[in-house]
Amino acid sequence: MNVSILQNLRPFHLARRACHASLSTGLRVHGLSIFSVLTIALCWLSLPHTVLAQSVRKSSPTAYLNREDAGLEYRLQGEYRGWQRSLGTDRSSRSVGLQVIDLGKGQFAASKYYDGLPGAGWRDHQRFEYRGDLSGDIVRLATADYTIEVDGQTAVIFSRDGMRCGELKKVERVSPTMGAVPPPEAIVLFSGKPTDQLVKPKITADGLLREGTQTTQAFGDMRLHLEFMLPFKPLGRGQDRGNSGIYVQGRYEVQVLDSFGLAGIENECGSIYRIKRPEVNMCLPPLTWQTYDIDFTMPKFADDGKKISNMEITIWQNGVVVQDRAVISSKTGAGLAEGPNPLPTKLQDHGNPVLYRNIWLIPKTAETTASSNWVKLPLSGPPTPLNQYSPPGLFTRESEGIYSITARCR
Repeated sequence: MNVSILQNLRPFHLARRACHASLSTGLRVHGLSIFSVLTIALCWLSLPHTVLAQSVRKSSPTAYLNREDAGLEYRLQGEYRGWQRSLGTDRSSRSVGLQVIDLGKGQFAASKYYDGLPGAGWRDHQRFEYRGDLSGDIVRLATADYTIEVDGQTAVIFSRDGMRCGELKKVERVSPTMGAVPPPEAIVLFSGKPTDQLVKPKITADGLLREGTQTTQAFGDMRLHLEFMLPFKPLGRGQDRGNSGIYVQGRYEVQVLDSFGLAGIENECGSIYRIKRPEVNMCLPPLTWQTYDIDFTMPKFADDGKKISNMEITIWQNGVVVQDRAVISSKTGAGLAEGPNPLPTKLQDHGNPVLYRNIWLIPKTAETTASSNWVKLPLSGPPTPLNQYSPPGLFTRESEGIYSITARCR
């Protein structure tokens, strides 16, 4: 137990002594009623729990589920793409991407990527980190070499000597599998209405699914599609920033977390929780709808119960491969033990409000593997049938510097 908790427990010890003294004196001198004795006793017994809870528990930061309530800071964060001259001449211009992250209380961080954004041009895996704060209605980010000023529509880069050397415009990317229509061979788990495919689903008034449910059926090998939206939780940190998870068969967790602009490690979005980090961090900003397309093959077991092959999984996040035929040899975290029997798949409740929609899957059978355009695709390719695929990274201007990728998934 740390020093701060011990210090916070001192009032408990003093109060317990006082209660004990009052109880003893009252019984001996004042002839307290049974009611008074019980009241004092209950007070004495409850003190450790109350004080300890106040010492250890912290209230979770505010989580926003719509952009209207999120405020100025949310409008400033997000993705920007443009150009930068690194050597001071026009010929040194190169494409650059920027992800601006709101950390709350006027603090911001950013990641800069040469050649474009993750999944849309960035290739060398070198990420440049910036820190800064809010000044009026502008975010000013800095390193030793550059300063970046962000106003929510444009990000301007200045060199150390104050020369303007780059400009980026805000973009909003849309997954190429967003709104994908389930094919005839699919089992629709959730489409915005009450369903018997999920256990006690919590459905919002506008037809969205909250975290904390699982499938009523058990599924083995499958191709799963779902769409999710993470809350905007600027003061949340680590695993308390929009945390949920796709527990495939209740055994293997595909992490769901606001990891926008971060390095993309083993416990962040797109990872096989605590086992394998994503190939690239494809997490988009919170309050943006995102997609997971998951191809899952369960492990195989001999008749004697001995495992003869490991689970294999491919994951596309927002249309980009983040786990490429990953072979996983064990369950993850608090997952159920591996076994030959299929189990239900769970949308984890981790104390954060996460929204889901358009959830469906295709069981991988001999028939669907031979006939379904979704299932028979080469796993290294895009997650949708090739003749229906709109590649990521193509931006369309909409208005006032906002761009998007148009998906075609019918």
